[in-house]
Amino acid sequence: MGFFPVNAVILAMGIFYGGIAQVIAGIIAYKRGNIFAATAFTSYGFFWLTLVAAWMLPSTGNAFAGAAAASFLGWYLALWGLFTAFMWYGTWGGSKVQQFIFLSLTVLFFLLAIEKWTGIESIAVFAGAVGIICGSSAFYLAMAELLEEVKGKKVLPY
Repeated sequence: MGFFPVNAVILAMGIFYGGIAQVIAGIIAYKRGNIFAATAFTSYGFFWLTLVAAWMLPSTGNAFAGAAAASFLGWYLALWGLFTAFMWYGTWGGSKVQQFIFLSLTVLFFLLAIEKWTGIESIAVFAGAVGIICGSSAFYLAMAELLEEVKGKKVLPY
């Protein structure tokens, strides 16, 4: 939504919490036999790593690491939207909160792609609001599942 500029804190969160921590969570989910969670966590973890790399590599001065055109970044985000739409389909029949997370994430990716294709800044602001709602929903589901495991009973509905 533009509350904060992309800075070292945002990039660090993208690398370590958005990226590496999710990849580790995906590996753990795989070891537990949860292929959906393994696919989701590792995929979105590597999404964050590639996004931060796409933001940072152009500043290295490397001839092969020039900034991508906004339209190309739009296609990158649209492909993530398509992938996320399939992941959303995988949530059908499961938790309503999980369904909402993947639906809102699908919408978010396509909004971001459209903003890159059109350059209309207000779309990015709206996408930011969708992202905050999506992220808050994911945080809620994580806490609901964590508390259920710790307490041995459902504490928060999901």
